[in-house]
Amino acid sequence: MTQPPANLSQLLQRLRDQTEGQDQVSIGDLLAAVGQRSFGPIVLVAGLIVVAPLIGDIPGVPTLLGLVVLLTLGQLLFRRETIWLPHKLTHRRVGRDKLMKGLDWMAKPARFVDRWSRPRLTWLVRGPGRYLMAIICMLVAAAMPAMEVVPFSANGGGLALMVFGMAMVARDGLLALLGMVLTGGTLWFVLAGLMGS
Repeated sequence: MTQPPANLSQLLQRLRDQTEGQDQVSIGDLLAAVGQRSFGPIVLVAGLIVVAPLIGDIPGVPTLLGLVVLLTLGQLLFRRETIWLPHKLTHRRVGRDKLMKGLDWMAKPARFVDRWSRPRLTWLVRGPGRYLMAIICMLVAAAMPAMEVVPFSANGGGLALMVFGMAMVARDGLLALLGMVLTGGTLWFVLAGLMGS
């Protein structure tokens, strides 16, 4: 059984290693790389791909990854031990070269985050706090189709998911609080953009 990665740098390296030699990478490949019990890393990877240059800008990708997050965290709320995604979804693919550019872009920030993050305010990422984070992430994921209409807002949503994913991986409640602030700002930006158009 695949153990969840201990930090963001380890997650990025695992994605590189597990997809080596492939031209196209499927969502199923990413799921296999992080482990089927790894709710936090899956949210983190979804956010990373939405934020990453060249990938997150492809129309439909933020919505697709929002659906992955909704299905994944919905299962967390129902206390499933492993993650199941529909066959049609797990076989959606992206070019590995684009994925690698996104991972390279994230390498330096990942090292910074890994040095800075540590277990703290853990009540925010365990028990009821964990379920609250899941619900907030699901709200962000559900708003992804609207974010594709409002320029740059999907990046904010992806960043919020990334931060929540890192909070789950590092058991860092301070990151969870930052994720909540980012979510509030992004949803306000989306609503303002939709009302102004």
